Amino acid sequence: MPHNKSDTVKEFDFTAKDFERVRTMIYKRAGIALAESKQEMVYSRLARRLRATGIASFVKYLDDLEAGRLGDEWEAFTNALTTNLTSFFRESHHFPLLAEHAKKIGGPLTIWCSASSTGEEPYSIAMTVCEAFNTLTPPVTIIATDIDTNVLNTAANGVYTLDRLDKMSPERAKRFFQRGKGEREGMVRVRQELRQMITFKQLNLLADGWPLTGQFDVIFCRNVMIYFDKPTQRKILSRFVPLMKPDALLFAGHSENFLYVSESLKLRGKTVYELDDRGAAPKLSAHRS
Repeated sequence: MPHNKSDTVKEFDFTAKDFERVRTMIYKRAGIALAESKQEMVYSRLARRLRATGIASFVKYLDDLEAGRLGDEWEAFTNALTTNLTSFFRESHHFPLLAEHAKKIGGPLTIWCSASSTGEEPYSIAMTVCEAFNTLTPPVTIIATDIDTNVLNTAANGVYTLDRLDKMSPERAKRFFQRGKGEREGMVRVRQELRQMITFKQLNLLADGWPLTGQFDVIFCRNVMIYFDKPTQRKILSRFVPLMKPDALLFAGHSENFLYVSESLKLRGKTVYELDDRGAAPKLSAHRS
């Protein structure tokens, strides 16, 4: 029995007060509202940061982080607490609508993928517009952003394990990916034409300024808002509105409903929104920070 008990002892003390402090810090930094049930997840992910920095306690780690004594550690802290679940053509019902919208506009199109993660979503967007225009060089520019710099590096590289394509048709996989050989056996890389279509940038949706210019024909913001509370959702959506062209589409995640937090949007299809033409946009854009 003593042996079993010792197995459950944590390497670092992590109190409820420490957890609440982490929740406050990540909310202020990235707008992420961590649920009370996430204490074990937070411990597991941040314990790695304590080991990496050689700090022996959560109290000192959080003190040093807030005092700015850990250099770029804020970035690592944020990356550690960011969830990056994604796949190619996730929520597949969105992509035929994107293709239809692209063909209707005819180009040039500008698309913003606001939560790139490891790149599966922006590359799915790129494949869709290539198919819509029947060319590997469609008149489309894609900006793909994420708060997590680690996943952005993966995305920009465009290299994945072959099993990531399991649910993709063989024709699509052959057209848009190159298979690795030799020591790269079992890996695939997105074709260069698709990679050149996308610009990857680090962006925090809570930052005062966004490194974006102009307006977009399409914005993807899927499965991001679920991590934010309603005031934060409202603030972000109010900043999306001025960045949308009059006929732009905004794609949301399957469990997200933007109608409750924005009077400027109306439903176009299943979790797809467009600007409401009843004149709410100027009122909301005044909230832009």
